[in-house]
Amino acid sequence: MDEEIKKSILKTGTTILGIVCKDGIVMAADRQVTAGNLVVSKTTEKVYKINDYLVFAACGNASDAQKVSKLIAAELRLKALRAASRPTVKESANLLGLVTYSQIRQFTTIPSIVGTLVAGYNEDGTTELYTVEPAGSVIKVDDYDANFGSGMPYILGLLERQYKENLSTEEGVKLAIETLKSSTQRDMGSGYGIDVYVIKKDGIKKVTSQKIEPSFKDQ
Repeated sequence: MDEEIKKSILKTGTTILGIVCKDGIVMAADRQVTAGNLVVSKTTEKVYKINDYLVFAACGNASDAQKVSKLIAAELRLKALRAASRPTVKESANLLGLVTYSQIRQFTTIPSIVGTLVAGYNEDGTTELYTVEPAGSVIKVDDYDANFGSGMPYILGLLERQYKENLSTEEGVKLAIETLKSSTQRDMGSGYGIDVYVIKKDGIKKVTSQKIEPSFKDQ
């Protein structure tokens, strides 16, 4: 399984990012979708709300990512109706981990390979970030993570030097934008735009939406 994940890194052309700040979580991603060496979309948002309190970002097979996000949204809604209370961020991440675990172990000629970041706020006002790697392991993130997208080496290398504890979300947004710009400059699987969300105890807000346009200059 570890060897399968290592091989899939080259196929999951994307950059997703989560940063833990003192007053919330920052989530960001690029917009490029690829099929091998072909760019099939320049406008796909990879960070989005799946309900009022949870944000989801994925790298891997696009169809599997869409399926998982819809399935999790439905399951969380059913769980809330049955329990008469909404699931915590931790419960949501663990449910996503179970779905990921079960899908990748089904016998199929085209395995489901999806890595995800999940962030949200709980009813007590706390915010949390979890990474669910492609084999289904669920890990709470205390600082930052980029999961298994192709932009991961560029993201983590920069954050190792730039991230500091007790960042504000304002500082986290600036850092996220800079790291995504670094990734889109060097990673062939990432580019064409940047979307950034902030998750705080009072809600979820999209704070940045930028489009990258190529231009030609005379030398």
